Amino acid sequence: MNKAFSQIRQSGAGRSVDEITQGRRLRRLRKADWSRRLVQEQRLTVDDLIWPIFLCEGENHSEPVDAMPGVERYSVDMAVRQAEKAARLGIPAIAPFPRENMEFRDVNGSYIANPDNLINRTVRAIKKEVPEIGIITDAALDPFTIHGHDGILRDGIIVNDESVEMVVLGALAQAEAGADIIAPSDMMDGRIGAIREALDANGFQDVAIMSYATKFASAFYGPYRDAIGTSGLLQGDKKTYYIDPANSDEAVREAEQDLAEGADMIMVKPGLPYLDIVRRLKDTFAMPTYAYQVSGEYSMIKAAGANGWIDEERVMMESLLAFKRAGCDGILTYFAIEVAEKLARG
Repeated sequence: MNKAFSQIRQSGAGRSVDEITQGRRLRRLRKADWSRRLVQEQRLTVDDLIWPIFLCEGENHSEPVDAMPGVERYSVDMAVRQAEKAARLGIPAIAPFPRENMEFRDVNGSYIANPDNLINRTVRAIKKEVPEIGIITDAALDPFTIHGHDGILRDGIIVNDESVEMVVLGALAQAEAGADIIAPSDMMDGRIGAIREALDANGFQDVAIMSYATKFASAFYGPYRDAIGTSGLLQGDKKTYYIDPANSDEAVREAEQDLAEGADMIMVKPGLPYLDIVRRLKDTFAMPTYAYQVSGEYSMIKAAGANGWIDEERVMMESLLAFKRAGCDGILTYFAIEVAEKLARG
């Protein structure tokens, strides 16, 4: 240390540290709480939050998701109460995901088009009781198939065009139920253009599309698959239609194609491991850009917090601020209620 300081003094011809830095002491504005707040570059607000919730059958019924501490599945009536809670806290939108019973699933995922499936009943009920909150629905087929894939499986292959046709039928049913934004996560080629065309042709010009434009073949989705009941069903993997985690340029091309087909907003999934993708997309397209803090990210923070290895609340807030710093306009997070409550407390 003394030798290093001596070298600094020699190179500075005897000048002080302040002289060497020309008076630019970056710590000056960090010395007090008020000055740190004054120069803070990014802020997380309740307006940045989208709350994913899980659904199940029943009445006045909820059940825990074992792999996601603190997360539950809700029957339709209880989902309405949760939507009311989110609206009171100022959360702009929720994203419901169903756990459909096996009796309603088939190889084609055709139950997605049924107006009385779990997701559509929930959307109608929430829109009736809590019309002020936005609803974002996923038109992928995985909650409705017996094989756990996001598309239709034929002889071990996910067939693109047939899958798109079914996804479009699902999107139309969700729009008819009252969904404000269709967010297809299936990653089939051409789905955005097909959904946009179908929505417009059927009088749903005002229904927006949030594309899961860059959904990666990640290992972070495990707890989610438990939540929607597909973890034991999946045959093979999803690498033939999700993006390779190694590929950044390909993610840009995917986003570019979805925007050209009519997507209003784009999403990166998973979140924290892919903040570089968020930044590239925001810089490249300057479009509304979102990220999904997925189940694996959530569960890791929860598990580490429960074991006392980290300060869970601080890590929760820091992780979400990282999304904002990377360029996100909003975040889908299972922490939404906890964060909104903390922000309300000040």
